[in-house]
Amino acid sequence: MIKKLLVILKTTLPLLIGLFLVYYSYNNTSPQDRISILNSILMADYKYIFLGIFMGILSHLSRAVRWKYLLNPIGYKISFSNSIMSIMASYLGNLGIPRSGEILRATSLYAYENVPFEKGFGTIVTERIIDVIILFACIVLGIYLSPELWNTESWKFNFNYDPTQILIGFLIILFIIFFIIKKFSIKNKIFDFVSGLKKGLMSITIMKKKKKFVLHTFFIWMMYFFMTYIIKFSLPETATLEFEPLFIAFVAGAIALSTTNGGIGVYPLAIAAVLSQYNVSYEIALAFGWIIWTSQSIMILFFGSLSFIFLPILNKK
Repeated sequence: MIKKLLVILKTTLPLLIGLFLVYYSYNNTSPQDRISILNSILMADYKYIFLGIFMGILSHLSRAVRWKYLLNPIGYKISFSNSIMSIMASYLGNLGIPRSGEILRATSLYAYENVPFEKGFGTIVTERIIDVIILFACIVLGIYLSPELWNTESWKFNFNYDPTQILIGFLIILFIIFFIIKKFSIKNKIFDFVSGLKKGLMSITIMKKKKKFVLHTFFIWMMYFFMTYIIKFSLPETATLEFEPLFIAFVAGAIALSTTNGGIGVYPLAIAAVLSQYNVSYEIALAFGWIIWTSQSIMILFFGSLSFIFLPILNKK
């Protein structure tokens, strides 16, 4: 009973929090404000939105290539198609259940490329560690650019780290450990898993193409930022924004995405909390946040669904 309850909470709680924030965003605006937000979204210049989606696709393609660089040193040469489809399927999974995508991604690699789960998962953890380092560097740069902004009440309200996410992450780790122990009750099997995980984590130290790996890492994060930057031209009220507000909004959005399942509900609020401090009306800032989040989510839903369909079809053999 307790086990079923934990599974239900792990699955539904983050989504419910996101939906609550959507409701909060809706309830916190007047009918006139909602009309203004909707009109801004409908009247946006969609060529810049599609360009932002294209940059998002480029970042995912680059990540697929970078992942191959991590797997090659430990003896696995996977196809590019399986790499990108596993990544897109994992992003789709993360929209529903936080951090489930990482498990799905490693499982797909095992199913279609015969890469042991623990080794594939180790390389994914390595990627996540690198992404956290880059995000931390972006946060430091954001604080340097505008230290006074990080002390505003609106920022504190929207960006306190949600302890629920910590709890959910902890429960997922416990679930993985429990599954491993139950599935492989023999000590040697557990040792093999830990050893394989370590090999995946250490793959970056024996990588031959370190320069290309670093270039892809910077390219991925540049595309992440330019997704935000280019979409500013879709609205006349945000078109004149300079680097500082957009970069800090990008950092706020990245934090929201990394702590929730796909940033549902919280991402537009994060963007609005920042841009409203730079002489942009809260309604326009919120519309801007919804435009970015919706466009990227539709892209993930589309390509993630196609990946789920074509992974087994293209790997029939």
